[in-house]
Amino acid sequence: MKLVALSVAASLATSAAFAGGYVAPVVDTTPVVAPVVPVEAGTDWSGFYAGLQYGQGNAELSGTDLDSDYDAYGLHAGYLFDFGQVIAGAELDYNKVDLDEVDDDADLWRLRGRVGYDAGRFQPYATLGVARVSADVAGDDISETGITYGLGAEYLVTENFSVGAEYSRSDFSDVINDGVDLDTDLVQVRASYRF
Repeated sequence: MKLVALSVAASLATSAAFAGGYVAPVVDTTPVVAPVVPVEAGTDWSGFYAGLQYGQGNAELSGTDLDSDYDAYGLHAGYLFDFGQVIAGAELDYNKVDLDEVDDDADLWRLRGRVGYDAGRFQPYATLGVARVSADVAGDDISETGITYGLGAEYLVTENFSVGAEYSRSDFSDVINDGVDLDTDLVQVRASYRF
């Protein structure tokens, strides 16, 4: 009987050892965290802007001996739409033109379309539009509308302030009489505040 009791006890001990099944050893795994890379928010050029400009240029009146350098200073205002890589808008500007060769001034108004490339804080662009010049040069009243076009670049110093440079050309036909054209070149530096 002692043998039966020992057999029953050994059988119970063995079955208890296998009751839970196989348990794998515990391995501590620490999750790997990827480093956070700061992402600079994209620059948005959309919105109204206004500012000042100053430049120097050359005016040539065909068929005459007028070939004068000039200073131009004025203001500009416009609106841009940012479409991702393409930036488009319109701008109106006014320049007071001080001719070097004569003691006369002229007024130059321009309404231009503008298309640029969004390179972050830097934006190269092209312009095309109409220009209106009004002047009384050497007794001749010049008042004519023509075409204007140019290239420029702008840089955002802060989100609300930008600086830039621009080359433009304006061509006016028959300003005094038939066959007398006025061609102007202008290089300007610009500063703009963005609203």
